[in-house]
Amino acid sequence: MDLRPPNHSHRSGIALIIVMITVLVLSILAGGFAYSMRVETKLARNAASESELLWLGRSGVELARYVLAQQLLLGCEPYDALNQVWAGGPGGLCTSNSPLAGLQLTDVTLGAGRFSVRIVDLERKFNINVADELILQQAFIVMGVDPGEFPALVSAILDWIDADDNTHLSGAESDYYQTLDPPYQAKNRPIDDLSELLLVRGISPELYWGPAATNAVVGRYVPRAPALGIVTSALTPPVGLADLFTPISSGRLNINTASLSALQLVPFIDEGRAARIVMLRAGYDGIEGTEDDTPAGTPGLTLLDMLVSAGLSPAEATAAARYLDQRSRTFEVTVEAEVNGVHRTFVAILGRNSPQDIQVLSFYWK
Repeated sequence: MDLRPPNHSHRSGIALIIVMITVLVLSILAGGFAYSMRVETKLARNAASESELLWLGRSGVELARYVLAQQLLLGCEPYDALNQVWAGGPGGLCTSNSPLAGLQLTDVTLGAGRFSVRIVDLERKFNINVADELILQQAFIVMGVDPGEFPALVSAILDWIDADDNTHLSGAESDYYQTLDPPYQAKNRPIDDLSELLLVRGISPELYWGPAATNAVVGRYVPRAPALGIVTSALTPPVGLADLFTPISSGRLNINTASLSALQLVPFIDEGRAARIVMLRAGYDGIEGTEDDTPAGTPGLTLLDMLVSAGLSPAEATAAARYLDQRSRTFEVTVEAEVNGVHRTFVAILGRNSPQDIQVLSFYWK
């Protein structure tokens, strides 16, 4: 007969384990419920802010339209340049006596939210839809592409845009693209989005993005092509097609806003002449976007004067001027809006025909 007392500690240990498991399960359930409620609260707050964010985005676009209209009304500034208010500069010759004086484009408070506006003219790049063989070839020269690649690349782009199915020498039409997996047709119409170039035979992400190619995500429709050797210079930074072209603009390059690389697309403007144009328009301090800028169109400095001062002969300047302008007519507006900690980015394309006619060509959010 066993006279030892019963082992109550064993039962107590089991009970303690059960209690601990119960507490753990309840804690997990409570944590999950709290997290779910926090997510639901955030979603509800975001939904409540969507309408306000949308109106903030539209308000930013309207502010951009107002600024661009007022800029066009300044009689002593018959040009668009990087030192003007719309471009984020301090203002040009007439700004101090105009409605643009002191106007703010960043951290604008409206109701319970705020927004910031950034305006970029699209004439700082060349319109891919009006680019001819000469312009496209010059673009590949600026990019440092092997000259042996020029004919096939240029012809393929022209074949993609033109309205027929006749293949340029070394080009590509639908009969080539139908052999790919998946197959597709050549567009045979103007490009609407510049990224369509990635569908064109031979246009690799390296050619399209330039130095940013390492951050590009290659989609299944992007034709793979071997990376081309890029030869850079001391003056011109390495660029891609996305840095030089746009699918929408008036068709002429604004000599006051175009980059050093984009200026070299124009006949008779090489790297040295492009650098002199940038230096001339930057003014005495050599920094663009400041009060002492001297863009083409300022008193005593016409577009032709700037070209001749940059080293072109009068005949060369006249020929180059056919590709250039001192005004911009198409603008991309980016609005960063914020309400109650919720952020949204809106983008609009504006077409400016006159101070009374500034059209919203597109409006969307990212």
